[in-house]
Amino acid sequence: MNAGERNAAHDVMVAAAREAGEVLRGYLGQLDAARIGRKSSMRDLQTEADLASERLLVERVRNAFPAHAIEAEEETRDADVDPDQPRWFLDPLDGTNNFVHGIPMFAVSAGLIVAGVPEVAVVHVPMLDETFHATRDGGAYLGTTRLAVSPKESIGEAILATGFPYRRGELEHDNLANFQAFFYEARGLRRMGSAAIDLAYTAAGRFDGFWELHLAPHDVAAGALLVREAGGIVTDAGGGDDWLRGGSVVAAGPGLHERIRSKLAH
Repeated sequence: MNAGERNAAHDVMVAAAREAGEVLRGYLGQLDAARIGRKSSMRDLQTEADLASERLLVERVRNAFPAHAIEAEEETRDADVDPDQPRWFLDPLDGTNNFVHGIPMFAVSAGLIVAGVPEVAVVHVPMLDETFHATRDGGAYLGTTRLAVSPKESIGEAILATGFPYRRGELEHDNLANFQAFFYEARGLRRMGSAAIDLAYTAAGRFDGFWELHLAPHDVAAGALLVREAGGIVTDAGGGDDWLRGGSVVAAGPGLHERIRSKLAH
């Protein structure tokens, strides 16, 4: 994908994510509790807002880039038959539990990957009116402000973020032991309820590092590029490059990444 194609995809998705954010704002506090669905567990919720946001994003991609594939959280997953086909990973409402409970930490997340290479990233946080965005080799930004990861090298000075899986009672590694491993050493630990926001905040240096297990591609496709373009390192929990589909991610600046990763059970 050349720079012109990246920039075109970036501009379309920034506008689409902000539009989807307005859809979510319209649903906030207006949900019909009887129509809130559950997916893999009682904690894994689906709402009318998730579906409306995803349908808008899918329509914008189909109209602008009919040759692109889409892999979204709720309804749309095109067959993955050509590894070189541009593929959008869409999370129309990352932080659904927060949304349902009226907590304003939720996001629209969209990442474009071509032949395994992240090309475009957008994470829009509607209630804060913050749009984090990046293109490969073009830097990561919040609005017009260029982002840089934290330069910290000490876990004792770090604010770290993580999250926990919905099916935590069923999994060998539910991340609680990892949380405990950092509990007494880190300056602070945060659990925001949105991996997309956690990664965007890591790119912005608000968090010094982030790790999580049992994630899906739509959770990390955008945020990983934000962190990398802000000068950070993104791997899976084993230190490899399977962060997109491998289910785990560790993201931090060069001074902290390996210090965090080496403490994780996964």
